[in-house]
Amino acid sequence: MVSQTKSSQPRKQRKFRYEAPLHKRRKMIVSRLSKELQEKYKRRNVPVRKGDIVKVMRGDFKGMSGEVIKVDLKKYKIYVDGITLKKADGTEVPRALDASNVMITELNLKDKLRLEMLERKLR
Repeated sequence: MVSQTKSSQPRKQRKFRYEAPLHKRRKMIVSRLSKELQEKYKRRNVPVRKGDIVKVMRGDFKGMSGEVIKVDLKKYKIYVDGITLKKADGTEVPRALDASNVMITELNLKDKLRLEMLERKLR
């Protein structure tokens, strides 16, 4: 992630992330695009949105794919359909993943502004 503050001190970087407003947090939850999407849109990563199809690249669920069901801006985490943890009482709860550990394989393009943002670099 590119530094959002002018300081290179880790404590100030952490403080910025902790106190960041929601409109800046959204831009910090980015994931890499698949090779096909990189070639199509001429960009390496984009902010993750609800409805995107992602593939987990790291961790216990490596290789699994699913749709993003929730993006948590407060905790900088995403939740993917089908990736759950079993609690001691047997109930399953969605597992929070870091956006940097997934790769977007299919974009949710229902929002016209997002499509416009992706095509802006192609002009």
